[in-house]
This record gives sequence, structure tokens and C-alpha cells, in this order.
Amino acid sequence: MYYQKKVKDVCSQLNSSEQNGLTQEEAKKRLEQDGPNTLVEKKSKTKLQMFLSQLQDTMIYILFAAAAISIMLDEVTDAIIILIVVLLNAIIGMVQESKAEAALEALKNLSSPSAMVKRGGKIVEIPASELVKGDIVVLEAGRIIPADLRLTQTVNLKIEESALTGESVPVDKSAEYVAEGDTGIGDQINMAFSSTSVSYGRGEGIVVYTGMDTEIGKIATMISEATEELTPLQKRLNDLGKVLGIVAIVIVAAMFGIAVLQGRDMVEMLITAISLAVAAIPEGLTAVVTIVLALGVTRMVRVNTIVRKLPAVETLGAVSIVCSDKTGTLTQNKMTVLKVYFDGISKDVKELSYDDNKVFNNGFILCNDASTANNSRIGDPTELALLDMGSLMNVTREGLEGQMPRINELSFDSARKLMTTVHKDNNNNVMSYTKGAMDILLKRCSRILINGETIKITENHINEITTAAGEMAKQALRVLALGIKENDDSASEEDLTFVGLVGMIDPPRPEAKNSVLEFKNAGIKTIMITGDHKDTALAIAKELGIADSESQCITGNELNEMSQEELNKIVNNLRVFARVSPEHKVMIVKAFKSHGSIVSMTGDGVNDAPSLKAADIGVAMGITGTDVAKGAADMVLTDDNFSTIEKAVAEGRGIYQNIKKTVLFLLSSNFGEVISMFTAIAAGLASPLQSIHILWINLITDSLPGLALGVDPKDSDIMDAKPRDPKESLFANGGLIFTVYNGFMIAALTLGAFIWSPVQHLTAAGQSVTLEGIKLMLQDPDILMHAQTYAFTTLGVSQLFHAIGMRNYNKSLFKMNHLENKSMLLAFAVGLLLQIAVTEIPFLTVVFETVRLSLKEWFNLILIAMIPLLSHEIVVGFKKIIRNK
Repeated sequence: MYYQKKVKDVCSQLNSSEQNGLTQEEAKKRLEQDGPNTLVEKKSKTKLQMFLSQLQDTMIYILFAAAAISIMLDEVTDAIIILIVVLLNAIIGMVQESKAEAALEALKNLSSPSAMVKRGGKIVEIPASELVKGDIVVLEAGRIIPADLRLTQTVNLKIEESALTGESVPVDKSAEYVAEGDTGIGDQINMAFSSTSVSYGRGEGIVVYTGMDTEIGKIATMISEATEELTPLQKRLNDLGKVLGIVAIVIVAAMFGIAVLQGRDMVEMLITAISLAVAAIPEGLTAVVTIVLALGVTRMVRVNTIVRKLPAVETLGAVSIVCSDKTGTLTQNKMTVLKVYFDGISKDVKELSYDDNKVFNNGFILCNDASTANNSRIGDPTELALLDMGSLMNVTREGLEGQMPRINELSFDSARKLMTTVHKDNNNNVMSYTKGAMDILLKRCSRILINGETIKITENHINEITTAAGEMAKQALRVLALGIKENDDSASEEDLTFVGLVGMIDPPRPEAKNSVLEFKNAGIKTIMITGDHKDTALAIAKELGIADSESQCITGNELNEMSQEELNKIVNNLRVFARVSPEHKVMIVKAFKSHGSIVSMTGDGVNDAPSLKAADIGVAMGITGTDVAKGAADMVLTDDNFSTIEKAVAEGRGIYQNIKKTVLFLLSSNFGEVISMFTAIAAGLASPLQSIHILWINLITDSLPGLALGVDPKDSDIMDAKPRDPKESLFANGGLIFTVYNGFMIAALTLGAFIWSPVQHLTAAGQSVTLEGIKLMLQDPDILMHAQTYAFTTLGVSQLFHAIGMRNYNKSLFKMNHLENKSMLLAFAVGLLLQIAVTEIPFLTVVFETVRLSLKEWFNLILIAMIPLLSHEIVVGFKKIIRNK
């Protein structure tokens, strides 16, 4: 580990010179040997590959089989309708996922395009891709680090590493530091990592890792190796497809058995068997679910969420663990002064006024290199926080410097941990301000300013100051001290007068606390994962209600000592993970998933990308998020607001609920078709439905109300329920009984309508109504067509009424607000008009082999078709009686 070695030892190991670097010849040789300093790109899918991937589904395979058999039986119309549905489904899925995985491309774009290096004793600028191990890289403010470096020289060097480590402030670097043991990335202060940036100072470093061997390269490897897992809904639908496939095969076999026993025509029975198999499979289901998810994407946009992958909509609704990065997600990613101390008193910054202590206020605002002029924020986050403190009092650095210009300064140095500026006012009074680490500055103070009077500092004063600083530290505040020196323009940092302290932190988002509480009420655990220090992380976690005690917090160094299995055993007792690396984040996600939890991971930095990929659903920040994080995520929050995740979870739950209603509606309808046809054929009757009738109902009459169910507004109490079991079947909680019950009811109505016509003819002829008599009547083509028209119409319209009740099968129709789902009213109207069209428009009656019906017949059939609504009220009333017992 290079951070455990001295500079001279690293240079010796890599056979390089700190003063002269490598020769051009040696660099060329190493470049040929190790390859360029670039990230290996993952080959992206072509549009054709994305389209074909949409077809890899059990239900799709069954539909292809049904289309092929239809063509063999010369039922071309049926085959065309089926293939149109398959094509529609594939196109919708491809459009939603056409934004190919851009994570590695974004990582590549983060790479520095050029680097300043020492080659043969001269400083030259070369493409970053030509860097090799042993190169000496020159660093200055604003430069992107082009590779992983062991720093060899540092002068006030600060590097912004938040995208890699999650730490909210730039890191002070020191080339002299040598680590004694294993140290996390965030604490390797003698290292500089590829794709981070120099925010202050200058330095030099020797290249120790390039390309895929860098820390950023390791992240790229983890992203590329991450496997795409099926969502709970995809697993359920795949299982359903397999079951329906088995059902279709059993039906065909049963029909052939019946054909043999009844001595029927085998070809005729094959066509009938295929029709039954088609009836068992809801052809519109895959397309409807895909469209419902696509419509769900639109709904998510309204809550500031962009969905990159359709299944993510449903997955978010099943989440039981929300792993969140701290900086910028749970916090504001903006250092803020919360506490101040002067004149022996600690107070909240909001209580501060400019006239309280002008020396205190002037000192922290003037001893500052940051700027907030012209609506821009330039400089170190700590110094910006001090300027923000000034803005609370309507005081700016530019305004004060107009009255007290800077005449001398001593820049901040990481070794001294102090900064000094000297100012002269219009009366030629000179004031020197020094700010920095309290323990360092206090040792240089011989006096203290109390209520405008300068007196000798005593042990009691020091104890009071230390106590005040300790109280701030307990709240995980970063403490800065201020000292002054009057009438001395030398910028001396000795014999100072102590003035006061400020305590600052990157504070929690105000709305995040309520969201954590809402998640807790919904049975969802919020987990904080951060690269920041333990004390800071735990303080924020306690304030947000994520953690209660230190025992719920663990650090990256502790994780280094654990295996995956050991972490799996204790992970459910942990709430805060501090000072962690990208590898740790993936490890944590895997640990929670090992307990069957559906895990969401939120983040914005490059370091979050592997865990975003590893989680069941990755959620990236849209404003502060890096392109890498967005590329690896399933969803992006456009407002970077943690509370938006809560709204998205509620939407996800509602969408899953709607999909479940849609699936149960379609399956109960199809089950009714199967039972009605199977019963009629087993009884020796003609088929009550033709295959084109079944396809029409499955694709049109069913699909329209199915889509309307898919956009039903979510229940107001949807976040009161615990997360559903990811292994939960679509038929759980009475879904199977519901499907079977409604299927039998629809079958009874369809069969009743089918035999109604032959019964009428038997009655009119004065003949007794018997099964044999009905069989004979149905041998007449005209009577059969009339009977099938009755069955076809009753089946289609009854399912439209059934859909209305499906909006909420636990609530009376009279207590539903039907106007809140206008799509259902429209679907019902359009469905009814289409059903009328296929029996009344001459061209369509020929295609569908139906007969025109009289107004009386329509009235009677609609009355029969309304029975599902009556059934709905009876079932709801029965459930209410049971609940009240």
C-alpha cells in the first residue's frame, strides 16, 4: 500500500526520480507494457438488441406459439392481432430503456483530458491517457487529478473528494504523512485519486495506479460486473406465464381426450382446443402491464422523479430498506454555522446581530478568501459558511473590505492550521485577524476580548472556551476559533487576543426528518451510508431519527475486519455506516438483501455508482448527482430532495396495487372464458365463443378497462401499510379465491346467455327444454350464430361492469368517487360502443360472424351483464359483517 510508504521508497519501488520524473523512452516503454490510462468501456446494446430483449418473456413465448398455430390453422386474423400486441409491448419497453447504460461512458468523461508531468527534468503537458506508473504529476488549483498519485510535495493542498468519498469538505493533503496500517480512502491524506479535483494550493505526486487499477477504475469494474436482477413483479409475471403455459397444455390435452370419448371430428376439436388455450392466456396482459408502468412513469414525473427503467416504478413500491448517502441527500451539502461563542456565552447563530460583537463578526468575514458576490459561490465550503453567517446580518466581505481593505496576509497552511489577514480602516487603524483550529490558536493567545475589554487570559477562561468547544463537538460541529492583534501589520500569529468560536456542520434537510418518520410508520428502515466521520454521521442520524445510539453505528475500518457473512448476521441492528468505501457500500446492500429485503440505494457521487447498481433500485440525485451515478441508477430525483423518495415510494405502491387489480381483473375474466367454453364442450354443446371473439375481448374489451384500472388514484392510506413480502404472490390475500369466484360468475352468465337463444326456440316450438334439445338446436348455423352473439356480448359487457367494481373490492360502489377515475368511465363507454359495433355494423358482423340484436335483446343482455356489480356489493357487505364480528 503506497500510502504506508515514504516518498523516497515509492520512487525507488517505481524506479523514478522525484526531481526529473521518467525519461520519454522509459515512459513509452511502460505505456506499451501497461496500456493507456483510460477506462475500459462496456459495449452498449444496439437498438435491435434492446428490442429483442423485450421479447424474452414466458408470456411472449406463449403468444408466439399461439400466433404460429393460428397461422397453421389458417386463422391469419388471429395471428395478426396477437403479433401486433407483441410488437406494441416490445416497442414501449425499448423506448423506455433506449437510454443505454451510460455509467462507464460518464466515468470516462470524468477523466482529465491532459496532465502536467516531469519528463527528463522538464515540465510538459501530455494527454492524460499517456500517463504511466512512475510519472511525476504537477498539481495546481482547478486541475483534475489524472491518475492515482502518492503525493510527493504539498503546499496548502486541498482536494475535493466528495464525489468519491462522500465527505462534504475538501481534504487537506500532506506528502509527509505515512499511514501505520490499513486506512480508508477518506483518511489517506498522502494520496490523490483519479477524477477528483484540486480546490486549493499546489503539489506534486507520483503515479502509482492508472486506468482500471485506480479507485475510479475499481468502481467502473464493479459497475460493469453488476448483474441485472428481475424485479418482484417481473418474477411474478414470469411465474404466472409458466402457470398459464401449463394450463394451456392441459386444456389442449383434455380437449383431445373429450374428442376421443365423444367421437368428435379431430380437426374441429384441435381448433376448439387452440381457442381454449388462447382463452386461458390474457393476450393483452403483457402490453397492459407495460403501458400501466409507462403511465406510472408519467405519474412519477409529477413527484420530481425520472424513471429510467420501467420495472423500477413497481420495485420502489416494495422497498423495505432505504440506504441513503448523507452528504447532499439527507443533508444540504452546504456547510452552515449553527453555534457561536464569544463574551463567555454560547448562542444560536440566528440570535446573532452585527452590533453584538463587531470584532467577532468582522474577523470571521474578513479573514476569508471565499466570495458570494454576483450570485456566485466561490471558495472553500467552510469559508462560504462564514460569509453566509454574515449575510444573516446583511454584511458582506466585499462591503467590509471597502471600509477595511486587506494590506497583508498569511495564507492558510495545513501544517499551521491557521490563516491571517491584516486590514487598515480609514483612520489608519490596523487590525490583524487570525482564524483556525481552536487548540492551535488558543496556545498563541495571551489575552481575551470580553464585552469589548481586552484582559489577560486565565486558566478559567481556557476551561470555559474548551468546554464551549466540547459542547459544539458533541453536536458534531466543526469548530473554528478567531484571534486578533491590533496595530501590527506583520501578520504575526503570536501573542494574540482570543475573540470567539463558531461551530458549523452540513445540516440535515428540514423535510428529511419527517420523511424518515413516514418511512418508519410505513415499516421502511432508513439507513445512512457515508464517507464522513463517525461523530458527524451519528449526530445527523440522531437528529433525523435514523439512529438512537452509538451501537447502531459502524465504521469502514470495522467492516474491513468482517466477512460478508459476518456482516449479514448483524446488519439488521445497524443504522449508520461511516467512513466507508465504494466496496463497503456494495457489501452493505448485499447484507440487507440477504435477509430478503428489497433495498433502495440513494446517492449522487461516483462512489455511489456500484451500490446503486447492486441495489434492487438505485436512486440518483438529478442536480448534484454525477453522470456516473445517474447512469447507474434506475431513477433520478430532479430536486435532490430526500422527501421526494417518500412520495415516489407511495406512487410505486399505488402503481403495484393497480397492476395487481389489473392482473386479477384480466385473469378472472379469462378464467370465465375458459370455464364457459370447457363446460359447454364437456357437455357436448358447440363452442359458445369463436377464437376471434376471445381475442377481441382479451385485447380490446378487457384491455381498455384494464388500462383504466392501471391509472386509478392511489389510496390515501397507502403508506400506513407495511412493505409487502417480495415473495408475495399476485394471488395473495384472497386474490386466488377472488379470481376463481368471479371467473365462475362470468362463466355462468356467458353460458346462460349462450343457451338462452336455443331455449327460446325450444319454448317457441312447444318442445321441452333438455340438454339434447339444446344440442340439436345449436346444430342450426343461424341459431348457433345467434347464441354465440349473445354469449360474446354478455361476456364483453359483463367484464366492463366487473372492472368498475375492481377499482376497490373492499369498498361499496356507492362509496367510491367514480369521477376521480374518468379513464374508467371513458373505457366503459368506448368498450360498450365497440361491442355494439361488432354486432351492428354490417362489415364487422361478417368478420366476427355475429348477428344484429334488437333493443330489447340489448336491454336484457345488459341487465344480465350488470350482475357482477350486484355480486360486488354482496361480497363487500359480507366482508363488513365478518370484520365487525
